[in-house]
Amino acid sequence: MRGNRFWSWVVFGLGAAYFLLPLLATLEFSLSIRRDGYTLDAYRNVFADPGFQQTFTYSLVIGLCTIVVGIVIIMPAAYFVRLRMPQIRPIVEFLTLMPLIIPPIILVFGYIRLYNSSSFLPLTGSVMGTNILLTLGYVALAMPYMYRAIDTGLRTIDVQTLTEAATILGASRLRILTRIIFPNVITAVLSGAFLTLAIVMGEFVLASLLNRPGFGPYMQNIGANRAYEPSALAIISFVFTWSAMVAIQLLARFAPKSSARKD
Repeated sequence: MRGNRFWSWVVFGLGAAYFLLPLLATLEFSLSIRRDGYTLDAYRNVFADPGFQQTFTYSLVIGLCTIVVGIVIIMPAAYFVRLRMPQIRPIVEFLTLMPLIIPPIILVFGYIRLYNSSSFLPLTGSVMGTNILLTLGYVALAMPYMYRAIDTGLRTIDVQTLTEAATILGASRLRILTRIIFPNVITAVLSGAFLTLAIVMGEFVLASLLNRPGFGPYMQNIGANRAYEPSALAIISFVFTWSAMVAIQLLARFAPKSSARKD
């Protein structure tokens, strides 16, 4: 028994070292911009850069818009599938996995071909149209994670009974969805929202090829032109992403523990 525990700790230590040592080396390098010791100058340079502020804010706003649009699209779809057509759930789950199968570069070139300035819907012909196109692209990229988060939340409640009770009391379908179902799965929705935000903040291909000032292209540009600031950006991005993961874990503690699943 002790031998098994020893080797378990050995494997755990090797795995932790595999992930933590490169991160620590990156952190150490980002603090070594001066020869006389460690300093936070690289981080000060990053935060003082107007490009960082602009691109981070832009990606944050686009990320929030992506979350809202994703919830508006995916929440009713997942609710309808679970309530009325549970037999098509495998098909819907397969369709929501398509963004993981189709590379983003194919997706963005398809968007450019379909919505260029000479098409029937010239979204790329204006800044607002391109922002809308980018948001919809991010909704597609985040769909596998948002759908599964919402579907998992719906499994923890008795959707059929809640809907029937609200209908008997005279509630409309929109009111049922917004005032009854949504509050009961808010933890799952927020989990999907944090995952979506983490994806948007680090995404490069769509923002770059659509020529939008995203945080991902900014990090690539800094990495090609500077030495220490890219390491600082990597640490900042890592902290942001893991903050989202920690938030998801904290939210999971408040999720319903019982399941009213009826498959």
